Amino acid sequence: MTAPDDEQPEGPAGQRLAVRLTKDAQRQVRGGHPWVFDGSIVSLKPEGRAGDLAVIFDDDRKFMAIGLYDPASPIRIKVLHRGKPLPIDAAFWRQRFAEAIERRSGLIDSSATTAYRLVHGENDQLPGLVLDQYDTTSVLKLYSAAWIPHLPTVMATLDELIHPKSLILRFARNVAAADTGGMVDGFALIGVAPEAPVRFLENDLAFDADVVHGQKTGHFLDQRDNRLEVRSRSEGARVLDVFSCTGGFSVNAAAGGAASVHSVDVSPHAIEACRANMAANTAIAFVSSCEHSVTRGDAFATMEAMIGRGERFDLVIVDPPSFASSQGQVDVAIRSYERLAELAVGLIEPGGTLVSCSCSSRVTGEEFFDAVHRGAGRGHARLLDETHRGHGIDHPIGFAQGAYLDALFARVQHI
Repeated sequence: MTAPDDEQPEGPAGQRLAVRLTKDAQRQVRGGHPWVFDGSIVSLKPEGRAGDLAVIFDDDRKFMAIGLYDPASPIRIKVLHRGKPLPIDAAFWRQRFAEAIERRSGLIDSSATTAYRLVHGENDQLPGLVLDQYDTTSVLKLYSAAWIPHLPTVMATLDELIHPKSLILRFARNVAAADTGGMVDGFALIGVAPEAPVRFLENDLAFDADVVHGQKTGHFLDQRDNRLEVRSRSEGARVLDVFSCTGGFSVNAAAGGAASVHSVDVSPHAIEACRANMAANTAIAFVSSCEHSVTRGDAFATMEAMIGRGERFDLVIVDPPSFASSQGQVDVAIRSYERLAELAVGLIEPGGTLVSCSCSSRVTGEEFFDAVHRGAGRGHARLLDETHRGHGIDHPIGFAQGAYLDALFARVQHI
């Protein structure tokens, strides 16, 4: 299966794969979807290796799209370009990265915030790759081994465009198990890996990110705007931050004038980081005067115990990790969101505020918001003055599954 010479996209030396898809997959690719699943491939020649360029042809043997091939992933092809043939070369990569960085120009030019996402994977047409910036340190996280053969070009491109003091390579779990050419998670592609957490600013608040060993790339940048919204609602409030992680919401609540903040997380490292981030901001009068306490423990059990003791708060934030890493876990995830909402409203003073979040991409926003309302109802409460929010401008949405973060802000009325 070949195409005329003028239909063959140029690119770096290496194997090209000729691919045909099912009718439905062709329709999806033409419609802009960035993923081709293994079951959608009708034929593929020759046998591919991670990082090969997969050239997708339609039933008339005309060029449709080109993408990165990953034989170890159920998402076999991550589409880079569709339409007319285009060279996949150094100039292509430079343009893609430059366009992504330009989309963040408003954030990059702000002295109040020095950490942001520069590349958001599929949503920036660079599927399976995330690039986060923490002050002068960049963190490149790969979610597909297909990127490994292209790292030399990516490194050169980023060195030219953003001149990072350090560029740290992080691997998703599935990539760490692949042949990485001797590179390990936390490897410095440019410069040296920092021995201590990297200090950065988020809306004029100081935080430290463990870019070598921390979750994701060291900090959850996607909640920046929602943390600022919590800050605006915290004056004089008693605040409970459940699944507090490294304290993003906790610190913002304190900076907003909260009377007290109680942070809950099961991880001792997260609790330690939360305390450190709170301490990093004590030059702010509101933070230094805020009473900060912590509990290391399971969120569900801790909330149940607090209800049993009759504890109440003016603002409760529930921001759990993803509950659905596969489609088969969606029902369990929805029940978990219901239970968390039921517990949360039992801890909120009448007229207080609930902030409930989901980062489970397989749970739709409608499913999540319905679950929170059902849980609140079981907790004998109504949710009023409701606002729905998502992720910040550095996490653009380029396709349906790209919208993974949902946040609900609501006033609680007990019934």
